[in-house]
Amino acid sequence: MKSIFKSMVLLFSLLLISCGGKEEKKEGFSVDRSKAPEPTSEAAAESNEVPASQRITLDEKGVGQIKEITLDPQIDTEMAAAGEAIFKSNCMACHKLDKRFIGPSPKGILERRSPEWIMNMILDPKLMTEQDRCAKDLLIEFNGAAMANQNLTVEETRSILEYFRTL
Repeated sequence: MKSIFKSMVLLFSLLLISCGGKEEKKEGFSVDRSKAPEPTSEAAAESNEVPASQRITLDEKGVGQIKEITLDPQIDTEMAAAGEAIFKSNCMACHKLDKRFIGPSPKGILERRSPEWIMNMILDPKLMTEQDRCAKDLLIEFNGAAMANQNLTVEETRSILEYFRTL
């Protein structure tokens, strides 16, 4: 009886020792469950910033082919209607008009971003998220859900921008 008890204690001890590490490995990746380091003062300051989706960056034009756009004070309703159709067929899977979804809501976007920035983001989201600070921050804020390049023309993108002016 004592030998069975000793065997059980030994087996149980080995089991505990083998499971005691803080690192798990599963199919090609590992998970480190140690406590995250304390943020530096710069990182702490950034964590108190306004989220990228609410940040106002009207002076920034982004990175890409659109350098300057002059918007007519009057909204072109035909262009806006075309932009609405393009937005509904290409963008509604990730963007909802009245709420945050996979991507930010375009409602009020012209109050936060320049027309050039918006068009550059639509035309080449990969370049923007690689080189533009606000686009990088948006990617982080929306959990790494990168905007898909819809391969739209400048004219189609301009129509979407006109539609955004109606929101």
